[in-house]
Amino acid sequence: MARCFRRRNWNVVLNGVNADRLKAAAEALTQTEGSGGVACFRASVVSSKEIHALAEYAAEQFGTIDIWINNAGVNQPMKAFWELTDQEIDSLLDIDLRGTIIGSCTAVRLMEKQPEGGYIYNIEGYGSNDAMMLGLNMYGTCKRAVTHFTAALAKELAERGSKVKAGRLAPGIMITDFISNALGGEQRIELPEKTKKVYNILGDRPETVAEFLVEKMISNTANNAHINWLTGKKAAWRFMTAAFSKRDFFGSGAK
Repeated sequence: MARCFRRRNWNVVLNGVNADRLKAAAEALTQTEGSGGVACFRASVVSSKEIHALAEYAAEQFGTIDIWINNAGVNQPMKAFWELTDQEIDSLLDIDLRGTIIGSCTAVRLMEKQPEGGYIYNIEGYGSNDAMMLGLNMYGTCKRAVTHFTAALAKELAERGSKVKAGRLAPGIMITDFISNALGGEQRIELPEKTKKVYNILGDRPETVAEFLVEKMISNTANNAHINWLTGKKAAWRFMTAAFSKRDFFGSGAK
């Protein structure tokens, strides 16, 4: 998404907790075609103080924050709920849910001071539509809560007459390291063959989804927007045509 915004000449601020990877990402982003500015800041989404500092830094760099995206998240180890440790449960709740709440609160407080307000987008995921499966209970619980929280936030903003708006991004299944790593890379996930088959049918590369999401965000003017890549109709069509449109994200030649 950062590359997509950059190509459209938007200023971009990246945030992460790994300083080396963050710096490398920012340097790579400057090589992307576009005239927008690029900056980076290291902050943990579970720290209100650090996220507040991130917001202040972004505003100092570019004047206003027009779009704020709460994208940080970690996957769950493929275990039943009761097999998770207290630390694993805390990590999922802190990063996947509490981080979104902290980021949204910080963004609202800053954008309320801006003449044109701004837009906050939170990321949905497995469980947002009440889907359930073994090994994704806590992750799905967090994402279902994110959906409720964001819709409720949009309603609160509207009832207060705020110029700030909140919406949800539903990227579907993106084929990245996220699906094969739990807790930010601390644990490897061995995906069942059945799951791989579904991912091969419904999954997409992140650059494909990002183009769609960014274009929709830039053109959106509505509060409580739901920008959904993998609609029910699209998913049904892919299952219907799966026999004729073979895709293999997990084969020997996959990247």
